[in-house]
Amino acid sequence: MTSALSDPTLERHFKGHRDTVTSVDFSCNMKQIATGSVDSRVMIWNMKPQMRAYRFDGHKDAVISVHFSPSGHLVASASRDKTVRLWVPSMKAESTVFRAHTATVRSVNFSGDGQTLVTASDDKTIKVWTTHRQKFLFSLNQHINWVRCAKFSPDDRLIVSSSDDKTIKLWDKNSRECIHSFYEHAGYANYVDFHPSGTCIAAASTDNSVKVWDIRSHKMLQHYKVHSGVVNSLSFHPAGNFLITASSDSTMKVLDLVEGKLLYTLHGHQGPVTCVAFSRTGEYFSSGGSDEQVMVWKSNFDCAEFSDGVRLQHKTASSSQTPTATSTTHFPLNSHTSVLHSKTSDPAQQFKRQDSQTAAHTQSYRQIGIQSRASHSHANGSLSISSSTAHQTQTQSLPQHSPQGQAQSRASDGGIPPGLANTLEHIIGQLDILTQIGQILHGVIFGG
Repeated sequence: MTSALSDPTLERHFKGHRDTVTSVDFSCNMKQIATGSVDSRVMIWNMKPQMRAYRFDGHKDAVISVHFSPSGHLVASASRDKTVRLWVPSMKAESTVFRAHTATVRSVNFSGDGQTLVTASDDKTIKVWTTHRQKFLFSLNQHINWVRCAKFSPDDRLIVSSSDDKTIKLWDKNSRECIHSFYEHAGYANYVDFHPSGTCIAAASTDNSVKVWDIRSHKMLQHYKVHSGVVNSLSFHPAGNFLITASSDSTMKVLDLVEGKLLYTLHGHQGPVTCVAFSRTGEYFSSGGSDEQVMVWKSNFDCAEFSDGVRLQHKTASSSQTPTATSTTHFPLNSHTSVLHSKTSDPAQQFKRQDSQTAAHTQSYRQIGIQSRASHSHANGSLSISSSTAHQTQTQSLPQHSPQGQAQSRASDGGIPPGLANTLEHIIGQLDILTQIGQILHGVIFGG
């Protein structure tokens, strides 16, 4: 097993917002990044260097959350102006708008099938809507303070929400009942999301920590105390082995969930880092901050760790330093990491830059210090690396398969040829795209 890790690298950075960047998300094909900002704008950044960004004006107040639909042909935005907008991410900036809540809308999230939306608001409610015509379906009403975040589970059967009432609630979407409440004692969770396996959740807290809970046993699996400021956002790597966090201490942290270790501390933003998200393949991640910048990073660490096969067992690493994570007996990770090795040729091509852009990248890169778990010298003198290791009690991973990993395994075992599978997936995606765009345009022309 390869033990050496390659360091994350800053690939590109975008500047165009005029205030704090509040939210970031990748399209499924890695060709676009959507961001929202306190400047009331939604920006769509095109990854091809020669293509200009799209600026969407329409919200009357700060945009707090953005999310691409699974097909990548709609972007939802939630705003302090109490509305949600659905945009077609193209130059025409066509959108439809609906008043979703009676107060600030802090979160918007598409379901995995793209058919429904969940929103969370300062009016203390969570609401579920159809994507088509934005028909209100139902409301979840047990929080007693602002609701910061709401997300669908990977299988769309559950919803998780976090609130200033210091609870994180797990809801059954079909019965519309709260099936469990996790309690935050020292602060509240700014952000919460499901692990790709759907068996646990992670929360970014105002007490400067990150907690991971098993949603079946309701036990806390891990508790990371690695930040010195409020944790604003987090994102799971699609394979489930890594978690990245963004904090007001101006850093991002990359955590190895299998080992329970802090792998990297990334310094790039000047001031609080307010949002972070992995791309759909995990090859890249993007961050935004109060410095109005959007940064795109190449992960690098994921493929090096697993290039020789799949690690099924957790290992015990000992250190004299204070542990960064405490854990119970089991952490449910996907045992197959084929998702790490999905097609990456297109994104790599998209990040090829001209000499002048490379020079600009190098200049900005000098401002970044990365702490890795191994002390070693680096050819690039601008990159400072120091040791960051910790120990965690030995655990086992549960052999769960990710749907994407299963699909790839079937193709390679002589089932559907990869080329045909990709073609069929593309056709289905295009039909979904045409349907959703038609619905949006119908709403724009005929007023819903």
